[in-house]
Amino acid sequence: MVNSISIIGAGIMGRGIAYTAAISGYTVTLQDISVASLQSAQQEIEKMASQSREKGFISTQQQQAVAQIHYTPSIEQAATNAELVIEAVVERIEIKTAIFKQLDVLCSPETILATNTSSLSPTEIGCQTTRPTKVLAMHFFNPVHKMKLIEIIRGLDTSDETVDIIKQVATQMQKESVEVNEFPGFVTSRMNALIGNEAVNMLMEGVASAEDIDKAIKLGLNHPMGPLEMGDLVGLDTRLRTLEYLNKTLGEKYRPSPLLVKYVKAGRLGKKTGKGFYDYKECEQHANT
Repeated sequence: MVNSISIIGAGIMGRGIAYTAAISGYTVTLQDISVASLQSAQQEIEKMASQSREKGFISTQQQQAVAQIHYTPSIEQAATNAELVIEAVVERIEIKTAIFKQLDVLCSPETILATNTSSLSPTEIGCQTTRPTKVLAMHFFNPVHKMKLIEIIRGLDTSDETVDIIKQVATQMQKESVEVNEFPGFVTSRMNALIGNEAVNMLMEGVASAEDIDKAIKLGLNHPMGPLEMGDLVGLDTRLRTLEYLNKTLGEKYRPSPLLVKYVKAGRLGKKTGKGFYDYKECEQHANT
């Protein structure tokens, strides 16, 4: 049984996982090497908890649990006493494997190590440790507290016991889970990458505006969010890295759209930079007038 969870990485996904774990009754530590990222995460998490409490989505007790999240720049502190560590850093295999090597040394031998990844190999990550039976991928979706799915991806050596424990964690977080055998892109990322990339190609070809492409997919195919606005939410740099990996491992149909490459080179990464397929700074200006 898992009682304490540490999250490595205080970006969009890391802070979302930390918030969700806290309101689900876990003792939570959020670690990042950037103190500024930790401060930003704490402000956002506590604001989210306050708004959710006011709207009746969470209880006063859950809000208090969020206030008890421990924030630290020390990976050693995060590893101490954690029964589950969820790594949620940038989608680069060399960064993830380096972190897992550290965690393998710092954590108890019984600690389960999970990577939040949309496409990378838990087998490759797990083989860098002395505990590959206790390594797997937990693919959360953004925004974590609203999205109901967690993909649980086995590595080659991941044990049934480890998978069962993570399924219990998902249930306690009030998530549905699907168990996936490792293959590049898993289930959702393979489909999502194709849809999103084709939407960017259609925008590049002048088929329709970004607004109308998204509207067509939402109203015509009943998707809750259009592929271009989803790309902006996830981050166009993240979407590009996923496509590059799938292009390398699965072939030509995943070749990134030239327009996506151009946007990333221009620093138009989506919401986090204020501009992607949509201009969020302009939206903020309109909202404040």
